[in-house]
Formats: sequence, C-alpha cells, structure tokens
Amino acid sequence: MDYNSSRKHLILPEYGRNVHKMVDFALTVEDKAERNHVVKSIIAIMGNMYPHLRDVSDFRHKLWDHIAIMSDFKLDIDSPYEAPTREKLAEKPDRLPYNNKRIKYRHYGRTVEALIAKAIEIEDQKEKDALLIMIANHMKKSFLNWNKDSVPDEKIFKDLVALSKGKLEIPEHLKLAEVREREFVQKVKKKKNPRTDNRNDNKNEHRKFKKPRI
Repeated sequence: MDYNSSRKHLILPEYGRNVHKMVDFALTVEDKAERNHVVKSIIAIMGNMYPHLRDVSDFRHKLWDHIAIMSDFKLDIDSPYEAPTREKLAEKPDRLPYNNKRIKYRHYGRTVEALIAKAIEIEDQKEKDALLIMIANHMKKSFLNWNKDSVPDEKIFKDLVALSKGKLEIPEHLKLAEVREREFVQKVKKKKNPRTDNRNDNKNEHRKFKKPRI
C-alpha cells in the first residue's frame, strides 16, 4: 500500500499533493520561457483554490513566494516580485518590548492615566475642564464595573487628583453624570434564554388557540 506517510513531505500541505507535483514538474522544464509559462499556470490554479482572497492586495505576492518555497528555492523563474530566500524566512522577528509600568489603580486602567497626563499638558482652562469631566465620568463607570454597589463623586475626584499627583484641580460644584449602579445586575437578571422564551411563547399561543374539546 502507498501511504502518505511514505510519500514525499509536503512543504505547504494546504495546496495538496497535486500542486506540489506540478512544482516538481516545473523544476524539470529546461527552457526558461516554457518554465515561466508552467509556473504562471500553477499560480492560476493556486489562486483558484482560494477565490475569497483574490481581492487581498498582497495575495498574489504570497502565491509567488509559496511556489518558491515549495520548490525549495530551486526554481529559476522571472518572478514579478523579489524572490524570498531561505535565510530571510529563517530570521526571527525582533522581540517586542513589554510595558511593565505599574498601574496605580488597575480598575481604571492605563488609558485613564494617559488621559490625565494629556489633561495636565492642556493650557486652555475651558478645554481642560471639559476633558476633566469626561475623564471623571469614565472613571466612575470603570469603578462600577468592579464595584457593583455605588461610588460617591468625592471618591472619583480624590483618585483623579492622586493620579495627577496634585497637578489637576477639580472645578467647583462639579457633579458627575448619574450612573445606574444597579443596571449591571439588572441586565444579568433580565437576560433570559431565547430558546426558553420561544418555547414559552409557543406554549402560550398553543393554549390560546387550542380548540375546546366537544
């Protein structure tokens, strides 16, 4: 029996064994012009296998790269794109730096700290106060996401001043928007299983139109 385990390893198995055989055949074509023609036909077949990706800008570029990879970088063709190399593919990406900066109040998040820093830089007092109110209202909502009970405005103002290290002043008589603290719990309670609701509705309709027995 001829099992796949005993056959040649597929470098890109998503294209299947027949496409790999076509690439192997292209390697045997001696005339370069004819070889280019064969490769273009293989590219067309590969593209037809994924028609939903035709509108992707770099999709055709990927096809040419894939056919070079399947040929083990041995295919000498006139590619419209720069051919990939084994060394380029083996390169590891640069390690992304991870931000280990401590968040003072984790329930507010790092974005609030960035907004407060921006508010400190604003010189126009009217614009600063408008941003300050927006930040405070957002802090109140974020606080209630973690604490379902309630939160006084004074607590938000105190935390805001602490996060700004005293560089922001709260406008007098500032009152934050009313947040329905209990709406989070009510949403969970009101949330029902749609299947159960449909079954109950069907039962009610059935009872309503059920013909009386004679």
